[in-house]
Amino acid sequence: LQLGLLVDGSVLTGSVQSADWRVICYDLLGVIPNNTYGGWVEMAWLRNTFPERGNDSTEVERIRYVQAYILEIIGSYLMLDLSRNLLHLRWLLKLVDFRAAGELSWGSVVLATLYLEMCRATKPNKAKIRGCLSLLQSWARFRFPFLCPRVNHPYTFPLISR
Repeated sequence: LQLGLLVDGSVLTGSVQSADWRVICYDLLGVIPNNTYGGWVEMAWLRNTFPERGNDSTEVERIRYVQAYILEIIGSYLMLDLSRNLLHLRWLLKLVDFRAAGELSWGSVVLATLYLEMCRATKPNKAKIRGCLSLLQSWARFRFPFLCPRVNHPYTFPLISR
């Protein structure tokens, strides 16, 4: 609800059989990544390969840019990995058809990823957690108000006060 993602749409799974990710990237994004680590690519590669498009871009270039932009949102905000630098290309397969991708239950997979990581975080040797941590933070602030920062003075806006 907070992120505006569907939780009651079609089931979305992240599992994919082994695939040639370089071929998939070339087919869908038009480029081949420098390095793929078992289906994972670096977020920096994604950002550097798909800079903001101008008005003179073709429809295919715009579609590829949007796919890359959505992948960046997934990898940098919704489903972070432990390194905060890698993104799995399995999500690219879900973005082939934007209409179908919009009907998938993205909220459920974001929550499932976060819950799985919260369970794993109970291990004593666990130092990092992955997933949409802003959801965890907002839940903690709601459930534990003493975690919220205390502000002794209200915010003032000098320009508005004048």
